[in-house]
Amino acid sequence: MLCYTSLMTAKIPPSEKSIIDCLKIHYGIEVAVLSLLQLGADVDASVYKAQTHSKHSYFVKLKRGNRLDTGAIIIELLRNARIQQVIPTIKTINGQEADINGFTLTLFPFIEGQDGFSRDLTNDHWHTLGKAMRQIHEINVPIEIQEKIRQESYSPKWREIVRSLYSLIEAEPSGDRVAINLLAFMQKHMVTIQRLVDRAEQLAQLAQNQELSQFVLCHSDLHGGNILIDKNDRLYIVDWDDPIMAPKERDLMFIGGGVANVWNKPHEAEFFYKGYGNADVNMTLLAYYRHERIVEDIAVYSQQLLLTTAGGQERENWYKHFTAQFAPQGVVEIAFETDKKLRI
Repeated sequence: MLCYTSLMTAKIPPSEKSIIDCLKIHYGIEVAVLSLLQLGADVDASVYKAQTHSKHSYFVKLKRGNRLDTGAIIIELLRNARIQQVIPTIKTINGQEADINGFTLTLFPFIEGQDGFSRDLTNDHWHTLGKAMRQIHEINVPIEIQEKIRQESYSPKWREIVRSLYSLIEAEPSGDRVAINLLAFMQKHMVTIQRLVDRAEQLAQLAQNQELSQFVLCHSDLHGGNILIDKNDRLYIVDWDDPIMAPKERDLMFIGGGVANVWNKPHEAEFFYKGYGNADVNMTLLAYYRHERIVEDIAVYSQQLLLTTAGGQERENWYKHFTAQFAPQGVVEIAFETDKKLRI
């Protein structure tokens, strides 16, 4: 996800020809057709389907930045631990990172399927997901790998960004149609937004003052869009771009959390925890993460829509993602309900 500064200085994504040339040079793959896929809401990444002349298909991911791909390192760690719900990366010919003009390229086998936003998970899927997440949370992450990924710090970054937007929200709306609509929506929900920010800060302080929870390897974005069900009904956990060492609640907050107005039915959590096993869930941390995630999305979507006109037709989709958070049984309502249970 990008801050405003990043949006203003972002490099132009590589051309299709550059991607095809990179796949030939670094992977020895002759691409016949390269198709951009409209998946995910990460403005820092682009994904493609590459098909060879012999009809073999690959999933290509471009991530902004010339840096060691921590996602690939984590995937290799999980695959070595025999966790089958993770799709392996395909290595380059020389085993080095492939990059194009400031973008890191990662290649996977292409798996046809649907994500957890497009279809409901069965009880068996929930059980499988729970079991896999327990394995992931219990994995022993070598220190040298821990040093390469984020560590939970309960940073006030996103809360500060949203607070910096208060004066803009309260001013006379201006900008394109999407920006004006967003400002009107935010003005209408200003009290709720301030409540989310202030409570996230209080919960962050409570979390830091409590006895330290064990940090485990967390996916950090375990929502329905990052669950893939293939044509044989196998479940995969995808998008390991931003792992973090954090309390297990960093991932568990998504189960029953209602992101995109799914995963909000009681039986889903029941079958997940049958697979996950006994879990002493810290409600303070669960409430914190559910509040903080919404604050982060408010910050990111607001910057994308209010501080720049970039995005084209995607701007309307970003606006819909933003407003959906405040819908009945959406993430805001569920976060407040979680907090209410904490206060009882």
